[in-house]
Amino acid sequence: MATAAEWIEGARLRTLPLSVAPVLIGTGAAFGAIGGFSSLIIGSVNPASAPAVGIGTLLLRALLAAIVSLGLQIGSNFANDYSDGIRGTDDVRVGPQRLTASGAAPPHVVKRAAFISFGVAAAAGIVLILVAQAWWFIPVGILAVLAAWYYTGGRRPYGYMALGEVFVFIFFGLVATLGTTYVLVSQVTAAAIAGAVAIGLFSCAVLMVNNLRDIPTDTAAGKTTLAVLLGDQKARMVYGAFVFVPYLLLLVPILFGHPAAVLAALSLVLAISPLQTVLGGGQGQKLIPVIKNTGLTALTYSALLALGLAL
Repeated sequence: MATAAEWIEGARLRTLPLSVAPVLIGTGAAFGAIGGFSSLIIGSVNPASAPAVGIGTLLLRALLAAIVSLGLQIGSNFANDYSDGIRGTDDVRVGPQRLTASGAAPPHVVKRAAFISFGVAAAAGIVLILVAQAWWFIPVGILAVLAAWYYTGGRRPYGYMALGEVFVFIFFGLVATLGTTYVLVSQVTAAAIAGAVAIGLFSCAVLMVNNLRDIPTDTAAGKTTLAVLLGDQKARMVYGAFVFVPYLLLLVPILFGHPAAVLAALSLVLAISPLQTVLGGGQGQKLIPVIKNTGLTALTYSALLALGLAL
């Protein structure tokens, strides 16, 4: 059986900042919509579209949304490990070893870990639905689990048809961010939409650089990712666009009454190193730290943007 360290590696911790980031932005946008941190003074908020809600309840909803997002991300990682492992896609790898392909854990055990993670996300989601009375969240949650599983699972995984970035953008960008804002204050703002697009692009950047590293092995295994479809040079340029455009999107909250959103621009310092590596032609092992550093850039951007929106 796999060791604890191997299970932690299998959970792919470097991808988890992308789970927390949209919840941070969504929460910041929610507080910005109800008057920012000044709402903490009065102890409750009463947006026009919803009854008064206590600050403690809002923070509970945000925590539950974070658990849902983390559960889906970890479940997706284990599902990807399982599906790619049994297909043989991970038999030859440049990056860290996978539980299934390496034989560290039996396939059915990795599959079970994926569904346990999905179960945790579902449990938190049910509590969130009950607390927020957001029944529309049920079909959204079901679609999110299906998207996580069929990324590399099933007979025709969409991750093998260059559609990975599309679904990542939708679920770890738009759905996670705007869903968080809505379950908190029953409304969606222009700042929340801009933030959702920004973190969706960052998530696509992480996936792009991961697949950029794996172009040779994915091509040999018959896995057509967007990076494989674009080719090495174009994939690098698209990665650069995914990282740069979120900073242009800061103009939206600034123009819509949140000038402190400019704080997120400070995270650009963290983006310099991964951009240099990717645009400079880094290959193989050199791209592994880029995945982590891009995720940390996204998390820092999100935290600073959330703060700027809530001020």
